[in-house]
Amino acid sequence: MANKEPEPVALKEWAVTVKALQEGHLMLVMRKGGIIEETRDFQLVSKGFYLMPAYEHQKEHLLKEAYQGQIQGTMQGWTPDMPSIKLHSYAEAVEDIEITDQETLDRIREHHIWTDTFAEERLKWKRTKPLHLLLLRVYRLEEPVELPMQPAYNGCKSWVQLDEGMPQPAMTPVLSDEEFDQQVSIIKQALIGRDISEST
Repeated sequence: MANKEPEPVALKEWAVTVKALQEGHLMLVMRKGGIIEETRDFQLVSKGFYLMPAYEHQKEHLLKEAYQGQIQGTMQGWTPDMPSIKLHSYAEAVEDIEITDQETLDRIREHHIWTDTFAEERLKWKRTKPLHLLLLRVYRLEEPVELPMQPAYNGCKSWVQLDEGMPQPAMTPVLSDEEFDQQVSIIKQALIGRDISEST
């Protein structure tokens, strides 16, 4: 009997975060779990997943100055009762790194779009649980996937189960292999407190 293909899933992230990932300005996300997560903490349920933009609860003041002013643009066309949602990107989690202390978190402040306050709040929420730093290889879908909106897509959750029969679109990596490997190396060096230039 042939192995059944895994059911497709999507990771929900702020629409402004998804935009930064799709444009190559960001290659990591930080997760502790959604407010209504069944397990009450974050789990990487699949190494490959679509990125689903979340429009609720985006906060301008939690973005670095260079990224402020973009939330309004992501909200164009969005309404709480919109009939469908479009997915424009796919990601593969190449690393799931657990962070438990502020010092380590501070070392990657130059590699994400959020303020120190946002990052610190994520770390401190559910203090006994580690903060998951996912390093993502992101792909742009050549044609967006449009899905009928379902109640299950709403709410503060990390993962959304998608229909089994949805198409598998062609996709292109946002960063080249060389660019991606270089950025992964820089971030991992930063996490251990080293400057990449020290090893070159």
